[in-house]
Amino acid sequence: MDAPQHQPGRLRRALRHLLSTRTEAARIFPPDTLTAIAEAITAGERTHRGEVRLIVEKSLPLAAVWADVTNRQRALALFADYGIWDTEENCGVLIYVNLADHKVDIVADRGIDRRIEPATWQAVCRTMTAGFAQGRFHEATLDAVGQVNALLRQHFPANGARPNELPDKPLML
Repeated sequence: MDAPQHQPGRLRRALRHLLSTRTEAARIFPPDTLTAIAEAITAGERTHRGEVRLIVEKSLPLAAVWADVTNRQRALALFADYGIWDTEENCGVLIYVNLADHKVDIVADRGIDRRIEPATWQAVCRTMTAGFAQGRFHEATLDAVGQVNALLRQHFPANGARPNELPDKPLML
């Protein structure tokens, strides 16, 4: 059984997730923002061999909250669930945003992870969270996608035509 001091934090987190709404998520990421993000991903993928996927989740399922699933654990699960790991060159990148927890995580496939340090991904995440804290969701997300594209262009430059292996349109959960 959990220590008593852990329960109030877990309860607050559960309430935050329960009270998160699709309407609020749609206000934060309206259709024009989702279109701009998709266009930035598409444009970036023309310049490198990586595959970028953005998943925005308004809140975790209550069972996951109660089980203390971390943002990183959820990002890893979504990375697997949506086949972001299953690209030809092992060069998929997930940018995961959890709106209820106000957290961002990036998961890179093993082909990319060998070349780009975790601290670099953390800096990209900080770009987003700092912008989000100022209410700049559109700009901060586009800035982060631009940073990811630049990193992929540096380490995995385009080498001719190739198929688009993952959808470029952000996924709202």
